[in-house]
Amino acid sequence: MRFLADMGVSQLVVEWLRKTGHDAMHLREQGLQRMKDADILAKARDEHRVLLTMDLDFGYLLAVSGWQTPSTVIFRLDDETAESVIERLEEVLKTCHEGIDAGAVLSVRQNSIRLRRLPI
Repeated sequence: MRFLADMGVSQLVVEWLRKTGHDAMHLREQGLQRMKDADILAKARDEHRVLLTMDLDFGYLLAVSGWQTPSTVIFRLDDETAESVIERLEEVLKTCHEGIDAGAVLSVRQNSIRLRRLPI
């Protein structure tokens, strides 16, 4: 699976994804720290990447876009450390693989995962 990590997501998460066999990039690695949210979303869509973010704005942008991709995982965790994000992401990848492949927005909390198929 291919991933694009937004600025709020630790680069350690990207490193973990790579170690587990995924193609993962972080905006910082590409010098895109100041890229606008709409452009980040378009980049993820154009590159067929799942967007990983802490930013709730992406759910809204996807809703108004009418797009069927990119799938976006929005972490809404009390503990936003890399370890906590990796733990929840591991669960997302185990349980929501089909939804991610089909195009979805996933809201990931400490004890729950909400999946909404795109377009919204």
